Amino acid sequence: MKPSAPVVRRSASMTSQLGLTDRIFSTAADRGLAADIDAGIDQVEAMLLAEVTFTDDIADVTGRYLLNAGGKRVRPMLALLTAHLGNGAIPDVVTAATAIEITHLASLYHDDVMDDSDRRRGVPSAQTVWGNSVAILTGDLLFARASQLMARLGERAIRLQANTFERLVLGQLHETVGPRPGEDAVQHYIQVLADKTGSLIAAAAQAGVVFSDAPDEFEQPVIAFGEKIGVAFQLIDDVIDLSPQPEETGKVPGTDLRAGVATLPLLKLRALAPTDAAAGDLLARLERDVLARVGQPNTPDDVTAADAAITALRQHPVTSQTLSEAHRWAGDAVDALDSLPKGSVKKALTRFAETIVERSS
Repeated sequence: MKPSAPVVRRSASMTSQLGLTDRIFSTAADRGLAADIDAGIDQVEAMLLAEVTFTDDIADVTGRYLLNAGGKRVRPMLALLTAHLGNGAIPDVVTAATAIEITHLASLYHDDVMDDSDRRRGVPSAQTVWGNSVAILTGDLLFARASQLMARLGERAIRLQANTFERLVLGQLHETVGPRPGEDAVQHYIQVLADKTGSLIAAAAQAGVVFSDAPDEFEQPVIAFGEKIGVAFQLIDDVIDLSPQPEETGKVPGTDLRAGVATLPLLKLRALAPTDAAAGDLLARLERDVLARVGQPNTPDDVTAADAAITALRQHPVTSQTLSEAHRWAGDAVDALDSLPKGSVKKALTRFAETIVERSS
């Protein structure tokens, strides 16, 4: 049994890490909201540590491994923000936010197995340390623990968790099998993102409204916001995946492509290739040097060729187009908030959306 990942200590408040600074929170009410959210995040962190602790020695180490490695806590943050449309971070909101973050954590264990990822959050992935079977079972344990937490909140919470989990699985399934013959590959991909990423972020936003007893009319706007910002979030990840700075991303550049995952820049390149010779040449390089090498042993020359092809994709216009697409989804997310009352919460949600797409800058 190898040691668990070192616990990451945060040097700044969670709100400031997400760009919700004094420049944005200019009034006393704004700053009060920021302080309440940071206090709520502290409660979530304490509950996460308590709930991702098992009496079984093996489960205790593997279950806390990625939790100890850090994370931005985007989903709990969003739940706490929308909760301030109601009674704020009351205990039921904290419980729901914790359950949603554990669900996200569980999905990372499974994703890394399916993608054969070497690293996550700057540390070796769980499947690299303990093998696929232990990583899968750890994810299952965490899904079970999240369901137990939601069960404390009643039938509405159970249905929310079950519906979200179903979409997570369907999104992963559709990503795995790919688009059907004749189906638009980009539209298929966007739906996968909506299911795999958007659904859980939307659930976080919805949970904040539901479990804070906020007015019912706020529920649909924040669900729409959450799903759209989730798509934007993943499109930004597609750009970050090509980043030449693995010390910041915690991943080797092109991790998704090296695992055979067709991200939006590649899909756009495929659409362009029939009418653009340069795009066709680059696509041929990627298919030969990266996609055809998935699961194969690689010599140093193979790695060099793959690195060069991924660098060329990063520099191609399809990657900047993906960034623009992410900004469009973030803008649509903000537009979904039109019916919410003006004030600190709406301002913070808007800044939240802006910060999501600024991660690539």
